[in-house]
Amino acid sequence: MNPKTFHLISLGCAKNTVDSSSMSQLMLKSGYQLSEKLEKAAILIVNTCGFIGPARQESIEVLGELAAHKRKGQILIAAGCLTQRYGAEVARQVPGIDGILGTRRWMDIVDLVQQLRLGAHPEPLYHLPETPTLGSDESGVQFIARQGSTAYLKIADGCRRPCAFCAIPLIKGPLASRPPEVILEEARSLQETGLRELVLIAQDTTDYGHDLGIKEGLAQLLEKLVVAAPHIDWIRILYAYPGYVTDRLIDVMAAHPQILPYLDMPLQHAHPATLERMRRPANLEWVHRTLDKMRRAMPDLAFRTTFIVGYPGETETEFQALLDFVEEIRFDRIGTFQFSFETGTPSEPLGDPVPAEVKQERYERLMERQAAISLQKNQAFVGRTLPALIEGQGDGLSVGRTYRDAPEIDGLVIIEGDLPVGEIQPVKITGAMTYDLTGVPDTGQVIQTGNLI
Repeated sequence: MNPKTFHLISLGCAKNTVDSSSMSQLMLKSGYQLSEKLEKAAILIVNTCGFIGPARQESIEVLGELAAHKRKGQILIAAGCLTQRYGAEVARQVPGIDGILGTRRWMDIVDLVQQLRLGAHPEPLYHLPETPTLGSDESGVQFIARQGSTAYLKIADGCRRPCAFCAIPLIKGPLASRPPEVILEEARSLQETGLRELVLIAQDTTDYGHDLGIKEGLAQLLEKLVVAAPHIDWIRILYAYPGYVTDRLIDVMAAHPQILPYLDMPLQHAHPATLERMRRPANLEWVHRTLDKMRRAMPDLAFRTTFIVGYPGETETEFQALLDFVEEIRFDRIGTFQFSFETGTPSEPLGDPVPAEVKQERYERLMERQAAISLQKNQAFVGRTLPALIEGQGDGLSVGRTYRDAPEIDGLVIIEGDLPVGEIQPVKITGAMTYDLTGVPDTGQVIQTGNLI
């Protein structure tokens, strides 16, 4: 096999996908070639996820499979969130790993590869510096991950929030925002390639710029972004934090058609006592007021959130409050996780007292309640014409996403006929399912940048 070939597997969230893309850029710049077939690659890299138990287990299983079938001369590197926190444990569980690289210094991937290629190492070679340097040491690569006509752009990393259940601060470190001029230049370069949708991501996008001394950082960045890249049709915001969606941010979103009326704001729960144990904002009145402001400013707002069920101490009364809240707010989409016990987090002393069967039962009840709401929300769009970003076609059908659908996590629109992939096309909605829509091309409508018909 060619010693300068690599194969990279990315696990976990879109933020990990961006890191993986950036690592690939560094490898390619250093003369390595990407191999689509892992058996043909001399260097195997797995960018792991360590957020919750099931994600950790998946990472271990993927690494174990690669290690078990590793060919002579192949190098296996475990990178990312899981190895940042549990590097020695990962190496113990998966014999055959050659290198351990943490998520805070993924930009050193080429250096680690070169060290490993110098000769055999009886033990894995660890590279786990603690200091995050995002924004000050970016190694000349873009922090983007392109998927067709959509790209994720990472604007910050790390988190300074105190959430009791979350290991992200232990893994990623404190907030590190990227310089706005660098972000804007990356957006301009994406615009030149004909990008249609830009998705801004961070652990907490609404905290962007705090460490740089920038007030209202996300709002300011968006105002500059629509000027710097006016021909990117859609700009989407993920991962807002309760209490930090300001009036100015709402005004900026409402004033610019490029910025989609879509927000993903994980709330995690809806009972004040549960939220206090979680060390999360517990002012539910703020949620009501802010969502009311957003819906008045953007009548077509699509609002997505995430909840945790089975958190330590969650009573049936607290869970019922969550069900009632979901019924009252009527979110467009929700994601739900069952509580995953994490050592080292502030919630560790609480243990994991809620039985697994109770967690599962509450998960099913919550998702069943939301499914009915999501269906009703979708049915309200039947008869309307919406722009859809076409992502695939075949057998007389096309598949796309509307402004209400973030890539990978939300629904799709299934359209009769073969439409051009990568274009935004007007689609008349003819049917609704729980998560997806159906439609036909609306040849009588014309799409203009950012417009929601």
